[in-house]
Amino acid sequence: MAGEITHGQWDAARGSLRETGERFAAMVCSTRDPHAKVTAEWSVAETAAHVGTIASWYTAIMDPDGISHPFPTLEQDILGATVDTVAKLNEQVLSEYTERDPEALAERLRADIDRILEGSERLDPAKPVLWLGSARVPVAGVVAHLVNELMIHGWDIARATGARWPMRPQDAALFFDLFLVGMLRHDIGRLGDDNEASKGDRRIAVEFHSRHTAPVTIVLHRGRLSVEDPGPGADVRLSFDPVALHLMLFGRISKARAALTGKVLVRGPRPWLLPAFLRFVRLPSNSHPRSPGA
Repeated sequence: MAGEITHGQWDAARGSLRETGERFAAMVCSTRDPHAKVTAEWSVAETAAHVGTIASWYTAIMDPDGISHPFPTLEQDILGATVDTVAKLNEQVLSEYTERDPEALAERLRADIDRILEGSERLDPAKPVLWLGSARVPVAGVVAHLVNELMIHGWDIARATGARWPMRPQDAALFFDLFLVGMLRHDIGRLGDDNEASKGDRRIAVEFHSRHTAPVTIVLHRGRLSVEDPGPGADVRLSFDPVALHLMLFGRISKARAALTGKVLVRGPRPWLLPAFLRFVRLPSNSHPRSPGA
């Protein structure tokens, strides 16, 4: 069944975190100008620090008895966050995470990834843990989310500095399978609050298909998202390359560009329902500053 976490997925997520984290750290260290703008608001160093805040927080999620919350004064703001408040929350967390030296940021990131991998090794990867906006995400989904943060913000830095940043669809697929579907199988918490799309009664079912992910149908009905196995009755069938889908969902490339490259294809009897679906399925990281020209 779509959404189950296999040993292979868990091993892949852990391996990807170590490998992608090392590549990200190395790129940050090799950047000639850490003050170069990566987004409209963040420099290379600030972008790396943002990723560092997430890794730091995740060490406490993986070992809450051994590692104190790194941002205790913001803990309730994190749990009470909605998609629309994440941008402000990011800035508040960044103000408390004051390191901006590239080498120090890289070493701190490597150390935090080591702690995450060590702490998560003792946990059931399917165990749900409390996440942003009081959502509940499987342990494996938390690891996959950090992989995705490294990939997306690594892409941002590479575009700004001219560095190479290959992105494997197998790594991007972890975010979809383990984080997104994993969270939808548990509880999205407050992340769907204050969304105009939640007011409609129309049931919208979208099938997602990729060579790198388990086929799954995500249903939006009366402001609630649920996950089903594929079957008859889907309004939209979306075939995708995981890298392209994530760059699109996180605002790095346009929907038109994703479609024109053939890496996100929309079919089905009622494709016109997809925009309303996507207006509800907004991801927290959509509130990050966008890359120039994305």
